[in-house]
Amino acid sequence: MGFKEPYQDVLKKKNLKATKHRYTILKALESNKLPVTAEDLYFRLKEKGISISLSTVYRSLETLHEKDIVLKSNLPDYNKAVYEYNNNEHRHHMICIKCHKMQPVTGCPLEEYEKLIESKFKFTVKGHNLEVYGYCNGCGCEE
Repeated sequence: MGFKEPYQDVLKKKNLKATKHRYTILKALESNKLPVTAEDLYFRLKEKGISISLSTVYRSLETLHEKDIVLKSNLPDYNKAVYEYNNNEHRHHMICIKCHKMQPVTGCPLEEYEKLIESKFKFTVKGHNLEVYGYCNGCGCEE
């Protein structure tokens, strides 16, 4: 294949081949600060001159998600998912229902709640996902 990148090891550990398409998708996702839709990712790759089909982007993202290399979140009232590289950083997002703008939430408001769950239910928490939906300042409040 000719390229030696950190993604090769990540893919190998998950029993996946390090293909050119998987490499370019992972590189593009990791360079984004926020999650992107499959369509947005497809157009960004095409703009860079990468020959790939939209169906390949979808299939690759789903495979990478199944192997926990890529994180997937579903946007309500949008019928689309967004994807981001799983670099094992703890992240949360605020998502505008109207314009779908995403903003990261700094800090974790659930750390104390995790401790309570572990103590109360004798349950070992290994992770969580928090997405807060509402309206951003640009869209204003809607009823």
